[in-house]
Amino acid sequence: MIKKIGYAIIGLSFVASIFFVYHNYSFYDRPIAEVVKTTLIDSVDIENEDQIFTQRLLAELKNGPAKGELIELTNDYSLSGANDQKFQLGSEIFVSINEDSTSSELTGSIEDIKRDKYVVIVGWVFIFTLLLVGRKQGLFSIISLVVNAVLLSYALDLYLSTSGISLLLISGVSIILFTVISLLLVNGLNEKTYAAIIATLLGTFLSLLITYIVMVITNENGLRYEEMQFITRPYKMVFMAGVFIGALGAVMDVAITMSSSIFSLYEKNHQISVEALKKSGLEIGKDIMGTMTNILFFAYISGSIPMLLLYLKNGSTWMFTLSMNLSLELARALAGGIGIVLTIPIGLYTAIYFVNRKRARA
Repeated sequence: MIKKIGYAIIGLSFVASIFFVYHNYSFYDRPIAEVVKTTLIDSVDIENEDQIFTQRLLAELKNGPAKGELIELTNDYSLSGANDQKFQLGSEIFVSINEDSTSSELTGSIEDIKRDKYVVIVGWVFIFTLLLVGRKQGLFSIISLVVNAVLLSYALDLYLSTSGISLLLISGVSIILFTVISLLLVNGLNEKTYAAIIATLLGTFLSLLITYIVMVITNENGLRYEEMQFITRPYKMVFMAGVFIGALGAVMDVAITMSSSIFSLYEKNHQISVEALKKSGLEIGKDIMGTMTNILFFAYISGSIPMLLLYLKNGSTWMFTLSMNLSLELARALAGGIGIVLTIPIGLYTAIYFVNRKRARA
């Protein structure tokens, strides 16, 4: 009965959210218009092998005093689509309205794109995938994700609204809460969860400590903080906080993998020796170490691809381009990799400790 009620609530939430984002124009202060006609009026070739197109749009206003009226817009877009976009019939855009006193027709300019419906659809695909694969654990994963997002938002607001609290201190407390809430919600109150929590916290804090020591010894040579030049807070502290939180995800994954594997081996064979558990755990750690390190590397590097292409397209050398754009990302990846490697033995021996406690009580 409870399961049916839960599914009913999820289904109603899905229908209600989809209906809302498709009919929420009145909740926006800015005018929104839906494209009803597009006409290509011009195209220009430029020197960098790109091509600029100009299209005239006729759109219907969906909110505001002029709701229902048509507005003429002009849109320039390129083949690359780096800073612009080609609009199709049905595209919804935020516009600014210019009232021409010599004409009864409304004209204006494009300010932004209304993307909320796509975000909601992708979000529900993610939720349904988690529920389909994880069932109950998937539901708790969603809850933990929401709770962690709220906690992170509150932590950042706390740091911005106060000047006497260190960002690293706030990040440290947040990481403890993230770890405990996530693992308890997904895996419950048991020895496996306790082992994973301890391994996660030890691995994350040790990786940050080693990273800080290396930065002090090398005097931060090679780190380029130019991408942080617009923030008004100490850039080194912000970078370290990013390393702190960035390493948590990979370290937590390794910790719960090691803990689950050791406890699964014990549950299948209560007579298994500690040496056999160590040997099996080390083999599992070796298998996941390379893949997890690669995941960190690709996750951090992928966000820099547009800037890499921009620098190389403008004639910058490979070394200059990489040093300007990848120094911080590589440092984050290396710090996370250190955390992964350290968490494997920490998670192994922590899980074995709790297995021995469980065995002694049996």
